[in-house]
Amino acid sequence: MKKTGIILSLVIIFVGIGFGYIQYKKSDVEKSVLEYLTTEKNISKDDIVASEPFIANLAGDKKWMISIKLKNDDRTYYYYKSRNEIILESFVENGVEYVQ
Repeated sequence: MKKTGIILSLVIIFVGIGFGYIQYKKSDVEKSVLEYLTTEKNISKDDIVASEPFIANLAGDKKWMISIKLKNDDRTYYYYKSRNEIILESFVENGVEYVQ
């Protein structure tokens, strides 16, 4: 009975660590991209109508991406963070994806 409790506790801990890591990576890329857009690109926070971090089916740093939707802009932009540099990976306009 004690072994089952210990094993169950370890499984919960490892799942929690994995979930925490995923949330950290998504939060980190969102914070970095929003900071980049507001400071480097001089985009007002009010002009950013949507930001959604997600896990992409890509390798390396591109795995952790964020989609950005701006006010009065039909495009959806996709950014990722690589070695403290923010990179525009692609954007979608009228249903067509343009990769940078």
